[in-house]
Amino acid sequence: MTEAFIPLFELSDSPRIVNVSSSMGMLKGIPNEWARGVLSDTGNLTEERVDEVLNQYLKDITEGSEETKGWPTFMSAYVLSKAAMNAYTRIVAKKNPTFCANSVCPGYVKTDINNNNGILPVEQGAESPVRLALLPNGSPSGLFFVRKEESAF
Repeated sequence: MTEAFIPLFELSDSPRIVNVSSSMGMLKGIPNEWARGVLSDTGNLTEERVDEVLNQYLKDITEGSEETKGWPTFMSAYVLSKAAMNAYTRIVAKKNPTFCANSVCPGYVKTDINNNNGILPVEQGAESPVRLALLPNGSPSGLFFVRKEESAF
């Protein structure tokens, strides 16, 4: 979807992309060393490399070998989807240096998807994504934030 909007973003004098992620997608939560290595290799990170990781994950899930291959055992699809989105955010930022593209974990927010079991009210959860959307031109791009703090991927 982001790719479809790139031409519109290019018309803006301050294009912003904020991907709402989760700290569960941090690379330290992925036991598979190969996948962690691919997703952390910013110099060689491409959409194709991210797809390679996801396709290997799907293959291992299909074969029932996800645990022996070192994939997360708790909410693995969610973890991998967020890690892939964080990686993709870095790719978009690198390919579009005039954009400000970042990903953010807003915290554990009370929403319908978690049966309102979150800790933060929606208003507080929205603060971090909105702050990133309103960053001034020239602000850092290709980063991951946990709420208001820059974090490692």
